[in-house]
Amino acid sequence: MEVPKLAFFLNRLRLLAAVCWKRPAFRVGLVAAILLALVLIFTVFFRRPAGFPERVLVTIPAGATLNQTADLLVRERVISSPFIFKSLVLIFASRSGVKAGDYYFEKPLGVFSTARRLAGGRFGLTPIRVTVPEGSSNKEIAEILSRRFGGFDRFDRDEFLAAANEKEGYLFPDTYFFFPNVKPLNIVEVMEDNFFKKIAALEEEIRFLGRPLKEVVIMASLLEEEARSDETRRVIAGILWKRLAIGMPLQVDAVFPYINGKNTFELTTDDLSLDSPYNTYRFAGFPPGPITNPGLSSIKAAVNPIKTPYLYYLSDRQGNMHYALTLNEHAANKNRYLRQ
Repeated sequence: MEVPKLAFFLNRLRLLAAVCWKRPAFRVGLVAAILLALVLIFTVFFRRPAGFPERVLVTIPAGATLNQTADLLVRERVISSPFIFKSLVLIFASRSGVKAGDYYFEKPLGVFSTARRLAGGRFGLTPIRVTVPEGSSNKEIAEILSRRFGGFDRFDRDEFLAAANEKEGYLFPDTYFFFPNVKPLNIVEVMEDNFFKKIAALEEEIRFLGRPLKEVVIMASLLEEEARSDETRRVIAGILWKRLAIGMPLQVDAVFPYINGKNTFELTTDDLSLDSPYNTYRFAGFPPGPITNPGLSSIKAAVNPIKTPYLYYLSDRQGNMHYALTLNEHAANKNRYLRQ
């Protein structure tokens, strides 16, 4: 178009716009059109799809095509429009497409942000903080991990429990940082390795006690559930080691939450006769293995028992400990402190 004709066209367009702008209906319509366009842009590019799960890990296999990637993201409820996703990826990455790997989404994103992350290979693998309290069983650890990693459908609880089988007592309670794509077996290995690092400083004390490590860990797991203060644990450790020495059953109530889920104040006479190898009322000696994963303070108490003349103890409903020399004194304490 020649310059004079272009100038004439632009001038006529400017005059038309000026005339239209003077009309209120035009201004209202223009504002409405702009708002509608903004709503459409937000809905299409920035709105999070309904059902987008939080803390989700999505694996894009090596060699996956853009179409296969889009279909995978739809199944995972990460995007709702494959066409828009693929179009944005082509804009962001041209012909290179998405980068294969594990992508972690801490929170839901719109298709615009999702396409940009996958086109740029921004995996988002920020370590997740996991705190395992002292005295947690393997099952309780599996539940903690499942919650932190986004639910049972994102973390293979059964795979963890299979890997942790025979490791009860040796998964050290601590605060850990795991990547979202960590495998259950790796978690077990890290926790078990931490256990042996922590008890390395106690090797001399364990050797002086003269008991195998397995027995020390079982004792510590019982103490973890029987008492809360370090001194009380050491006193109870002295009582339990004494019972073992004289062939008396350990008679520890702490095993019953592990056996049938009942605490001290819920136990019945029938519970005390349950045919379980963990029933320390029915069978003398140690149970087959630990009932929890004890903390370092309970392990220290197990190897540093306090010797007392007592042979019996109980904890009242307020958590206060009461000791006795004889079975009759123990029965009197039960009537006084547990049957109020």
